[in-house]
Amino acid sequence: MICVRFYRDSIGQYRGFAVKGHAGYGVYGSDIVCAAVSALSINAANSIEYFSSDRAAVRTEEEAGILYLRLDTQKDETSQLFLKSLELGLKSIQKQYGSKYLKILYKEV
Repeated sequence: MICVRFYRDSIGQYRGFAVKGHAGYGVYGSDIVCAAVSALSINAANSIEYFSSDRAAVRTEEEAGILYLRLDTQKDETSQLFLKSLELGLKSIQKQYGSKYLKILYKEV
């Protein structure tokens, strides 16, 4: 199962996210749920880097299926939009394929 955790502050602003695990929907290398989650999360991280003035720390561990992004600054609303878009896309995947393969969690930081 892939577990995505969104980190938000006390006023609901996104501070980052973590993606961990493998969906197990299909065979390794052909798992469409893993591919979709990876594409969305990597695109969100790249979009924040290229189109936002916010600084973000990103860490990946490909073998373990981990992508972690933490906003170090929070001055550009564009970053919030990219993270909301990521959440929307992930919820769509979860709705179509089920929480057996993708779990979305939230943590206040």
